[in-house]
Amino acid sequence: MDQNLKCRDNPVVLVLESPEFKNIFTQEVLDLKQLFDKYNYEIRIAGGAVRDLLMGQPAKDLDFATTATPDQMKDMFSKENVRMINMSGEKHGTITPRINDKENFEVTTLRIDLVTDGRHAEVEFTKDWKLDANRRDLTINSMFLGFDGSVYDYFYGYDDLKNHRVAFVGDADVRIKEDYLRIMRYFRFYGRIAEMPNNHEQETLNIIRNNVAGLQNVSGERIWMELKKILQGNFAGDLIKTMLNVGIGQFIGIPNPNITELERLLKRSKHLDLHPMSYLAALLNDIDDVTLLNARLKFSGYDRDMTYFIVEHREDKEASRPMLPYEKLILNTKIKQKDAVEYVQEVLKYRGDENLLEQLKNWEIPIFPVKGKTLKDNGVPPGKMYGRIIEKLKNIWIDNEYKQTCDDLVKLIPSVIDECKTK
Repeated sequence: MDQNLKCRDNPVVLVLESPEFKNIFTQEVLDLKQLFDKYNYEIRIAGGAVRDLLMGQPAKDLDFATTATPDQMKDMFSKENVRMINMSGEKHGTITPRINDKENFEVTTLRIDLVTDGRHAEVEFTKDWKLDANRRDLTINSMFLGFDGSVYDYFYGYDDLKNHRVAFVGDADVRIKEDYLRIMRYFRFYGRIAEMPNNHEQETLNIIRNNVAGLQNVSGERIWMELKKILQGNFAGDLIKTMLNVGIGQFIGIPNPNITELERLLKRSKHLDLHPMSYLAALLNDIDDVTLLNARLKFSGYDRDMTYFIVEHREDKEASRPMLPYEKLILNTKIKQKDAVEYVQEVLKYRGDENLLEQLKNWEIPIFPVKGKTLKDNGVPPGKMYGRIIEKLKNIWIDNEYKQTCDDLVKLIPSVIDECKTK
């Protein structure tokens, strides 16, 4: 621990009594506490839940810290017949008991990081709460909460939270070099905490700029997990610009960002609750850029295909009526129709076409009346022609705004077959 690091003599800054705090005490939480009391181990709530409760928000996930070692916890839970799951966290000090066979809680032994390589750490267990707080990334994430409501804040995280300030615990350069993913976490929590889009401390940005190359050794999955949350949070457009400005782009798969297109997107559409993939699509110049970014960040199939779809269909489309090309995309889709509708909606948001977006939301998708059986019943021999005939009939039906019945379309089958044969 940095001995010169400013910290409180008395870490208890206040006692919480809010309804949000009282709501965390399910029977399972109380039973967990009772177990640790029985074996004389101290346990407190840690990290994000403390921050959320201090902001007057419900605690999303409860994580716990304790003076008990992993072996002591395993021994205790075994004696009390409490099932433990997900043992992969044990080497970092985390044991996950399933309380009352109903709820899982991650409980982590207080620790210090002995050796770090920018991704992983070798840890040593401790009973010193301040030492554990000191190894955490940001001051706002370094607080603990006692079951009596006492908030333990060693490094002025509560003050930073009140001032909407995102700051590393101690030396930002040291904290980042311990785990380069903390660069992404800084921007994620800036979007959660800050009141203004560009109120960063210049010294922090300079330190981040000097360390961005460390991200090249962090897995794409970890980077994407943080980046997606950044793009779902406040100031997404401004934050991505700041991140690119400090040089993050080339290390996360965006070596040649299209800032001009991003600016256009933000100007016309940032009020439309854009999907994270819209922000990324704006930065990509073409389909090949999507492939490169996906290779780095490992998107889900849904997110990957949405990005391809946006890049492919974001330009103007010529048509007799504005909605027609988008209706065709949905009705002729080879993917799930529900996904196609969502992708088209995102393209319209991306383009800032609010009128068409509203029309699409109110559009009742018509059902094409002709099936393969219809062709068979009307004397068309089975074969490869079926698909082409149905496609042509469907496009005729779409162009005529879905007015033709099955009988109307059946009358067109001979001419469509002739057309298919000549081609």
